[in-house]
Amino acid sequence: MYVGTEASSGGGAAWELEQRRLSATDEDQARGMFFQGSLHVIAYLGGDGAVARCKGVAGVWEINPFHLYSVSRYLRMVSTAARLLGPQLNGFEGVLGRMGSQATNDFLASLFGRQLLAEAAGSPRMLLDSLGDAYRMAVSYGERYPLWTGERSARFIMRRDFMPAAYHEGVLRGALEAVGARDVRVSGRQVALLDSEYELSWR
Repeated sequence: MYVGTEASSGGGAAWELEQRRLSATDEDQARGMFFQGSLHVIAYLGGDGAVARCKGVAGVWEINPFHLYSVSRYLRMVSTAARLLGPQLNGFEGVLGRMGSQATNDFLASLFGRQLLAEAAGSPRMLLDSLGDAYRMAVSYGERYPLWTGERSARFIMRRDFMPAAYHEGVLRGALEAVGARDVRVSGRQVALLDSEYELSWR
């Protein structure tokens, strides 16, 4: 059984993000829109100084939203931001959830995201069925798919994904709300370092 430390303390979460980073290869990449979205959160909460520090740690200064960048750089940025901003957002998980929500906003505003919303046609079920393909347009790694547990509930599976459950809780909640789902509930858990599952329900 996987035993994580993300819910326990900032230090534990930082250690686990580093383990994720060390598991990444050069081929594991994410689009620049996610870097930009996280930097928007960092700028809003921490100002220009925090932005400069996070960019420096990641080694990324000029960001093209559609270019693919190493996810290890993104993990460096997120880990640094979570340490800096944690006191304002109830710790690491609060920062990760906020960044996940921002990631959804930025993706849905892109050409890829607008296509996803058009195909979903306001249906949470159609959205979740298409979400795995949407992820493949945004990142180069991992596998994601829903297992249906009811008409308005599902277990969403993520395999070999580098972001923690708290981040993807924000992603999934934002995606469901974007197609009109109400009373959205998302509860994630890590089942291995890079594997997680999410219980979803809505009205």
